[in-house]
Amino acid sequence: MVFSSHLFIFYYLPLVLGLYYALPARRYRTGLLAIASYAFYGWANPPWALIMFASTIVDYACGIVLLRQAGLRRRPDGEWPAIAPEAPRTPAMRAVLIASISANLLLLGFFKYYNFTEEGLNRVAAALGGPAWVPVLNVVLPVGISFYTFQSMSYCIDVYRGHAPPMTNLFDFCCFEALFPQLVAGPIVRYGDIAEQMRHRTHTPDKFARGIAFFAIGLAKKVLIANPMGHLADAAFGAHARDAIDAWAGLFAYAFQIYFDFSGYSDMAVGLGLMLGFLFIRNFDAPYRAESITDFWRRWHISLSTWLRDYLYLPLGGNRKGPARTYVNLMVVMLLGGLWHGASWTFVVWGAIHGAMLTVERARGKRSFYGRLPRPARVAATFLVVCLAWVFFRAATFGQAAAYFASLVGLGPESAGAAPLVAAVMYTRFHVLVLGVAAMIVWAGPLSWDFTRNLTPTRAAACMALLVVAILIMWTQTENPFLYFQF
Repeated sequence: MVFSSHLFIFYYLPLVLGLYYALPARRYRTGLLAIASYAFYGWANPPWALIMFASTIVDYACGIVLLRQAGLRRRPDGEWPAIAPEAPRTPAMRAVLIASISANLLLLGFFKYYNFTEEGLNRVAAALGGPAWVPVLNVVLPVGISFYTFQSMSYCIDVYRGHAPPMTNLFDFCCFEALFPQLVAGPIVRYGDIAEQMRHRTHTPDKFARGIAFFAIGLAKKVLIANPMGHLADAAFGAHARDAIDAWAGLFAYAFQIYFDFSGYSDMAVGLGLMLGFLFIRNFDAPYRAESITDFWRRWHISLSTWLRDYLYLPLGGNRKGPARTYVNLMVVMLLGGLWHGASWTFVVWGAIHGAMLTVERARGKRSFYGRLPRPARVAATFLVVCLAWVFFRAATFGQAAAYFASLVGLGPESAGAAPLVAAVMYTRFHVLVLGVAAMIVWAGPLSWDFTRNLTPTRAAACMALLVVAILIMWTQTENPFLYFQF
């Protein structure tokens, strides 16, 4: 089930909201959200919900054991106290934390990287003339596993660090782990950021209205911009022959597609959270207006970049162990961040490009090598670097990436009549119009967070109009999942 479907908008969401507000107490509402979230996740494939539930039980149990190893007991009100940040961490506590992290990484590693590892090792075995080293299992990747394993890991880490008190009720923890608005494509909600909201959250007409506005804007981003840009990008990347103009148009279309697709999902997730009383973090902050790659990663997929910073980069030493170690840490984080996006070497190269740029900028005092240019030129240069890296993100193989780079400089394969055919598919009036609108929104349009903060009657009417148009257009499009469902 996806947000941009009639099943979700006309059946699932009204039913969940109706039942949620009909229930009198927070604990009943939280239990309902837990059940509804598992139903949402298991709709396409029920075993996926069982896998997630198993992960939930492991982390919940590790959290309880962690507290007992710290010598803590429940208070008279039934709640657990938080571990004091200054309290000593015993070897037993560290062992419990390692067990929780290992269980999540093993789950993610098996489902996401087994096929990738099997293919690579068996290719080496075949080259050496021997039998296959790893059995072929054709493991199916559960949707959203990259997000909920990171979210789940944050629980024991935050409890261990004393950043938040643990959850007393298993239903509460299941709700945190499986909360359907951001379950399958983020933003990654860390336990420390939402622990208090799981216990106490407010429900007001203003918050609900802002949630509807967020959802309307996100749905419009997805249906009205991301989907048409996806058609244009697919035509360019899928063509056997394309000229340089087609290649650049397709690349820009893909840059707009992935931004509006993912930020649209994040807007819908934030909107749904507001309707249910939750406030999630901002996941995008006009990333294509960044003036450097360092600035880009402050604005793009903020929940992931801050997660990697706090749970990987800083534990590795951050910038506290000298310049050389800082550069190594940056590269390690970005290489792993690239691999997190997908089990392919092309994603690793994408991460390496960003890691190299971050390293260069760190060596220059967080300034890009084009930092002396006027601001519009800095923004354009950053966007160009990001777009060139997107080629590796979009291409399935290095061969496809190399062919696309060749097309960008006019050295693509010759194929009589193919390029005009590609152009005829790409440059319809509708696609050109949407491409222009996307560019205007990216570089000059208001941000969702700012637009919905002061929801005047005019802005509310504009959001409702977007919602109606997006739903009408949605009926004419085939259902397609959000891009980040794949990662």
